[in-house]
Amino acid sequence: MQPSIAQRGVIVPIIVRAKPDTDLFEIVAGRRRFTAVGNIARDGGTVRPLPCAILDDADDADALEASMLENLRRVAPDEVSQWEAFVKLAKLGRNVEEIAANFAFDPQAVRRILALGNLLPRIRTLYRNAEIDQTTVKQLTLASKSQQTAWLALFDDADAYCPTGFRLKEWLFGGNAIKADHALFDVEEAKVAVIADLFGDDKLVADADAFWTRQMAEVETRRAAYLDDGWSDVIVLDLGQRFDRYDHRHTSKRQGGRIYVEVRKSGEVSFHEGYLTEKGARARAKTDGGAVPEKVQRPEVTSAMNAYIDFHRHAAVKAELARHGEVALRAMAAHVIASADHFSVDVQSYHQTKDAVQESAETGMAVATFDERRRAVLGVLGLNVESGTVAGQRYGGRQFAPTFARLLELPDPVVLEIVAIVMGETLAAGSEAVEAIGLHLGTDLAKVWRADAAFWELVRDKEVLGKIVAEVAGPEVAAANAGEKAKTLKAIVTDHLDGANGRAKVETWVPKWMTFPPAPYTPRGGVGSVAASDRLLHILARAAEIDRTEADAKADPDDFGEDGVAPDPDESGVSDGESDGEAADKHAEGKRLAA
Repeated sequence: MQPSIAQRGVIVPIIVRAKPDTDLFEIVAGRRRFTAVGNIARDGGTVRPLPCAILDDADDADALEASMLENLRRVAPDEVSQWEAFVKLAKLGRNVEEIAANFAFDPQAVRRILALGNLLPRIRTLYRNAEIDQTTVKQLTLASKSQQTAWLALFDDADAYCPTGFRLKEWLFGGNAIKADHALFDVEEAKVAVIADLFGDDKLVADADAFWTRQMAEVETRRAAYLDDGWSDVIVLDLGQRFDRYDHRHTSKRQGGRIYVEVRKSGEVSFHEGYLTEKGARARAKTDGGAVPEKVQRPEVTSAMNAYIDFHRHAAVKAELARHGEVALRAMAAHVIASADHFSVDVQSYHQTKDAVQESAETGMAVATFDERRRAVLGVLGLNVESGTVAGQRYGGRQFAPTFARLLELPDPVVLEIVAIVMGETLAAGSEAVEAIGLHLGTDLAKVWRADAAFWELVRDKEVLGKIVAEVAGPEVAAANAGEKAKTLKAIVTDHLDGANGRAKVETWVPKWMTFPPAPYTPRGGVGSVAASDRLLHILARAAEIDRTEADAKADPDDFGEDGVAPDPDESGVSDGESDGEAADKHAEGKRLAA
């Protein structure tokens, strides 16, 4: 805050109170502002008188707390609010350097924040609510407004593929992101549109057609220059065709060497100087009367033969593996741990834009219990116990072979413990899988969770709070306090949970949203856990209905069509003419199967 204070002085008064039996005052809130002013004064800067609010015994402690919390929010706004604030400043005429100086930011950091702030409001909201991750947001800063709109349409379409993360860059640039550095010409002089990747070190070409027109024109210019310089020929390979050195012999210009130009889809162009094909080099040697060069050794088998060998060996191992489940289990675990070959796994992270939510998730009892078991598994596998995860180590961090070899040494019970940790790490939060596994295991959050400050900060709905009071303290207490503020309702519940202020203690309360199965407090919807549970129940009910239909068809085929199958119900799981009662029965059947 020091640069801002140097320019404008202290705006928010610091809060002080008299020290007993002295003429001095001590700071209650605002020590950082006081220190910043002192630094400026010591450096020879001009400082204005410090505004102070003097606290006396009659002041309300709640007002003081609110003032301090407000100050903290100013110091550390959430990311999205910061983006929006910087964009407003830019629209008011502040340039990047001015914003950077006033907030003590690096100018490049301000440019990044402004790029994020210029995203469509819906995208900012998705990130603020942790519905999309940071990597996806960063890639969307490269998108035009129309591309952002098109991406949102894919995001909202449950049946469409919506690219996220680093795959999003490929989608934005038509499969290949072309770096401006690969241009053989001056991009600025050619006025080819480029986009700065503010979160990387590259500038990317926005207009691929304009780039390739200028790039290939420059290739032709250089081709003509090579021919003028005496080279026998310049061969420009097709776009994407690779130049294979092993199939060519390096030959000087004097001996008829050619130039091969390799043009990659990434925009990169390579000039391979002085080469002839094997056949051409041998013919040249015979013509010149010199020694015929030794023929390059060809591979023992062709690529097609290699594929033939690989496919048949794969099929044989696959057939044998089908009879050895204990080996297959170890191989699968090793693939996931090493992210080998066809396996690509993501480890569930607890990253959230709200620090309080992230801290609550990362420091909970359940996480501590799981982490203890994870460290034990890392130790058994001979890995560093301080590693963040067992699974999902990519880019050569861990290899399949040693992991598989170690798993083969371990007995089945230990391997199953390792598999449980790997599955836990890769289980997607908010998925039907969490609901199905939680229901099957009878997971009880009361054993590992207590309502904390982050939880109460997020519960803001008065109707929901009233129902929670009824749930914890009883309907009479809820009715008596129906008109109270949210703060009072929260205090009643926390008093019961703590057994404080004369309230009867409630030992194991868990909100309906977090039980297995979960339930809402109102019919308004919007509870993610309930939606995931409903999807699970619908899937189970649908499967049960299909089983019943097939069984009935076998029992009495005359009641069905020519193919012996009854018409499918619609996507909602309710057939035409089906009553609400029948739909409810179907839902109950799914719940019974899940339980």
